[in-house]
Amino acid sequence: MAANSELAGDIEGEYGGNRVQPFATPKQEQRLMDEEKRQNPSTWKKILGFEDIFSVKVWRASMAELLGTAVLVFALDTIVISSIQTDTKTPNLVMSTLVAIIITILLIATFPISGGHINPLVSFAAALTGITSFTRAAIYILAQCVGGIFGALALEAVVTKKIAHNFSLGGCTLNVVVPGPDGPVEIGLGTRQALWLEIICSFVFLFASVWMAFDSRQAKALGRVTVCIVIGTVLGLLVFVSTTVTAQKGYAGAGLNPARCLGPALVRGGHLWDRHWVFWAGPAIACVAFALYTKLIPSQNLHTIK
Repeated sequence: MAANSELAGDIEGEYGGNRVQPFATPKQEQRLMDEEKRQNPSTWKKILGFEDIFSVKVWRASMAELLGTAVLVFALDTIVISSIQTDTKTPNLVMSTLVAIIITILLIATFPISGGHINPLVSFAAALTGITSFTRAAIYILAQCVGGIFGALALEAVVTKKIAHNFSLGGCTLNVVVPGPDGPVEIGLGTRQALWLEIICSFVFLFASVWMAFDSRQAKALGRVTVCIVIGTVLGLLVFVSTTVTAQKGYAGAGLNPARCLGPALVRGGHLWDRHWVFWAGPAIACVAFALYTKLIPSQNLHTIK
């Protein structure tokens, strides 16, 4: 008996003090399997996150995305129109500076509620890198697109028809039609060049700024406000670069936010739909490239917010 007691004690000590059960009934095995599944959901289940569809918290957070994107579109498109209309010598510089400021303010306002995406580019990248589920990202993108439409409608309600027509509601354009000596002439940027600009600028945006928000080490070290300022500044610089490097009239610069491009296109229509797909394809390709880049980083150097 003493030997048996010592053996039992050894077994308990080896497994952390839990007595080993030599046999388990089928019901007990099933119960243990169910408990393990609840504690460790499958990878696909976590990636897809279908339960977010029924999460009140997610839908409430999406309202912040909707309102944030609506304000963003209204403010940015107003900035685009006013920067060009005032005939300043450096409209690109004025526009990019104001863009950086408004982006920073809106990120600070929405970050505590929804994470401060206000951009399908950020939401899709977050899903591909495992920061959020694809279902949550889809809900956010839907809210952002609706917000973009509301923002464009609000802008159309406060500007004159002439301004809305002349400046295309400040929307994303690759080309415009202007009067020429021999009739209307189309000026702007080619599809290939515009697509490459969209891909490169979107990737730089994710790599140089958004990744700070995804990385828990940098986010904690720098602080929320600093991260938002960096993101706003990088986005403003990219707006300046994309509009300056081409120097093409008719090209409004890299969109860097498909929801912002969608709003004016749906409300105003016309040439805003011309090659509109570029403003979606470019960011999507950049997100995939960025996700592949993150997979190349050694796991011990990758500390993301889960």
